[in-house]
Amino acid sequence: MQNKFEETGNGLITFKDVTALVIRWKKHLIILGIAAVVISSAASFMITPKYKSTVIFYPTTNNSISNALLTDLNQRQKDALEFGAEEEAEKALQILQSSKLTERLVRNYNLMEHYKINPKSNLRKTKLANKIGANFSFSRTRYLSIRVDVLDEDPKMAAKMANGILDLYDSIKNEIQLEVAIPALEIVKRQMQAKQNEVDNIKAEMYKLGLEGVTNYEEQSRALSEEIYKLSAKGTDPARLTELLEQQKKLSQFGGQFVALKETLELELDKLSDLKAKFERAEVDVKETLNNKFTVSGADVAEQRAYPVRKLIVLISLLTTWFFATIFFALYERIKLKR
Repeated sequence: MQNKFEETGNGLITFKDVTALVIRWKKHLIILGIAAVVISSAASFMITPKYKSTVIFYPTTNNSISNALLTDLNQRQKDALEFGAEEEAEKALQILQSSKLTERLVRNYNLMEHYKINPKSNLRKTKLANKIGANFSFSRTRYLSIRVDVLDEDPKMAAKMANGILDLYDSIKNEIQLEVAIPALEIVKRQMQAKQNEVDNIKAEMYKLGLEGVTNYEEQSRALSEEIYKLSAKGTDPARLTELLEQQKKLSQFGGQFVALKETLELELDKLSDLKAKFERAEVDVKETLNNKFTVSGADVAEQRAYPVRKLIVLISLLTTWFFATIFFALYERIKLKR
């Protein structure tokens, strides 16, 4: 074949040179192309196909059931039915990528055996992590929902694991919330019990004053004052007047203490009422659960394989073969020209 490969004056190869080169070696390129198509097609059939199942969901914005449901509308920070918050989407991704979820995924679906990994191998954890990284992906969509993609050789297993991840996400988020809610309930319970003890002590002191005859200082003081005034005005029954004056003296002796205890009791009862309300809300957070997700699209059993894409493999192989073959022929002609 006559060598016609030349360079421009500045040493650069032009598009015209490349076109001419391809035309000169077109037979070789066609043969190489056919070989690349045949080999890549055969190789693609040797690759075990995988099927993809996809789940899309929105994480809820509520972290506290009591705050979402038992608080006045004007005071609520979150709506239990709201979704699509960027912050919640980021939190959901953190949970999905957590070691807790991965460990349960491995245990629930026996992935060591499913992926045929030798449990006695020194690299078993690394191999398992590589398999999980290749077959599971979590991403945030442009609409702030979460997309879960699962690849597997068994289409039913792929769908089963994709839907199972939603349940794992829900349970793990509830557990994380309980890690705070349970201690919070115990704190409120202790405070409520301590406040109840204070109230009981005040009531006990007021009961003692009641034994001394002081049951309602304001009413008793007013009634005694009126009766003493009437008897003093009439000037009769001095013995009764003396008795009333003694009662007034005794009432005055314990009256200040009674008033102080009564005012303190009212304040402490208000605080106790607030603590009881907090305790009830905290108890709801511990004992009740809400769904932490809004499922937009559940996973179905795939009917077509997602991997490998044989057409793409063949096309890439063909273009790669032609590219390197063209470079090779160009170098070959240059070397031949110099010789």
